[in-house]
Formats: sequence, C-alpha cells, structure tokens
Amino acid sequence: MTTSAPTPAPVPALPFFDGLAATLRDVAPMPVGIVYPCSAIALRAACELLRRNLAQPVLIGPAARIRAIAHEESLDISACRLVDAADDAQAARCGVRMARDGEIAILMKGALHSRVYLHEIGHHDSGLRTERWMSHVYILDLPGVGRPLLVSDGAVNIAPDLDVRRDIVRNAIDLAHMLGIACPRVALLSAVETVNPGLQSTLDAAIICKMADRGQITGGIVDGPLALDNALSPEAARCKGVRSPIDGRADILVVPDLESGNILAKQMTFLGGAQAAGIVIGARVPVVLTSRADSLSTRMLSCMVAVAMVRKGYRIARPGADGA
Repeated sequence: MTTSAPTPAPVPALPFFDGLAATLRDVAPMPVGIVYPCSAIALRAACELLRRNLAQPVLIGPAARIRAIAHEESLDISACRLVDAADDAQAARCGVRMARDGEIAILMKGALHSRVYLHEIGHHDSGLRTERWMSHVYILDLPGVGRPLLVSDGAVNIAPDLDVRRDIVRNAIDLAHMLGIACPRVALLSAVETVNPGLQSTLDAAIICKMADRGQITGGIVDGPLALDNALSPEAARCKGVRSPIDGRADILVVPDLESGNILAKQMTFLGGAQAAGIVIGARVPVVLTSRADSLSTRMLSCMVAVAMVRKGYRIARPGADGA
C-alpha cells in the first residue's frame, strides 16, 4: 500500500506585500548595510537579498567570524561587500558613518542588541538624527483585511510625551504615503473613545487632533481618542454612537506607549496570522529594526519596505532644518 505525500499548507495571500514586491521587480539593487550579521539568519537574509536582486548587502562586523558562520552554514557570501569591525558597537558606529557618507542607502539590524544599534543611530553628533523624533512602525498584512495596518510606536519610544507623539503621527503618515496610501486614516488609540482627564492618552489624542485641525499635522485624517474596536470596526463605531471620520476603517493605529504597541502588533502576528515588517522612520536613511529572533520572511519584508521608501525619494530634513 502506498501513501501520498501530505498536501503542503497553502501560502496565504498577502495583498499588500505581494503588490509591493511587484512594484520593486525592476528596481536596481541598492546598498544595504547589515550591522553585525553574526548569525545564520542574518547571513541567510543577505543571501536572500542577493538572490531576489533586491539589494547589494554590505556586511559590517568581525570579518573572520562572519566568514566562519557562512562556511558552517554553507552560505555563499562572496558577492557581498565585507567591512571589518571588531565588535557590535564598532559595527554600529561604522554602519552609521557609512549611511551618513552616502555609502549605503539603508541600515539593517543584524545580531546585535537593539539598544547598541539605536544608541549609535540616535547619537546627537555622529548619528542619523534629524529634526524629527525617530519612531518605529509595524506594517502588518492581515489575512482577509484587504489593506495594510500600520502600528506605531511599538519599539523605540517607551512613553512618548506630546512632542514625540506628534512626530510619531507625522512619521507614520509619511510612511503611508511612501507605501501608496494617499490619505491615511489615523486612529489615536486609548482604552475609551471619550476624553477623560484621568487618562493621559485621551488628552494627548485630543490635542493632536487639534494640531491636525490647525495644519500642524497634514497628509491624513487624524481622529481620537478611539478604542481599538471603533477604530477597526464600522459596526462597533455605529453601536457605540461614535461619530468619527475614521468610521472604523483606520490605516494607522497610534498607540499610547511602547508596551501596548508591541503587544498589539505581536497579537496580530502570532494570533491573527499577520505578516509583519518593521521600520524606523525619522532618521536620515530608512532603518530596518527587527528582533534577533525574527524570521527570514520578516527580514525580507522589512527590507522590501525600506527599498520602497528609498525608491519614493525618502528624505527627512537635517537637524534644525525647520526649527522644530
């Protein structure tokens, strides 16, 4: 008696990321600096970038160790440029310098801790700071939703004050434009959809909405405070009597703090079946910020978003350019 091989599970359709990949097929590969790629998954990402002709990887870290890992994993990195750096901190400094000098178009995190990586990127004198506060955006492609959801900030700003929250909104709107969302609907999330003096996130949301009314924030429809249900469900908004231009169809979810953003994005990924990319916006170049445990798919999708940003002419003004 013979048995047939099990039918492989179908690959879920990803309308947003699949469409984005199609727009990048004819884009010339650009230099991507992978900082401290001292892990098998980081080097596999470099090889996959080459295979897809998406980028020209520049491996920044201890050359002997990188070559040894590549040899152990049978990975051919001969087409990658290798820049020797003694340790993770030196690799981060080197990557930032190369980005400042225009040698690389995108900075991508390898196997170093985010704290070391972001410290060098955010350095006041030698880093990649601009007049904007830097913030992280998760780009989530959820089965059955039909549009991407952007969640910010779940990785960089722990407890943002009003100035930082303003730039989180501005950065997310700018990213949405670069990803083809012409007028994104921005929901400022809290636990409730009414202003409550005891809930700081509702007060911040109300002030940010007034900033948008006065033209201090442009490019999208901004409303809040909104609870998650009436930000994403028209029916929930109607049931609660919430009158909002978002109307349960948010494109961008701005969370109150890092903990809530991180938990929300990971819930959508691990429980909701979302495919995710992660990017830091507000620096001089797009910064790919992934977890050391992230999959090859997440790394590829994140780099794909960064390439799309460069292709759309990503530019953040230099420090002090507009007096902000």
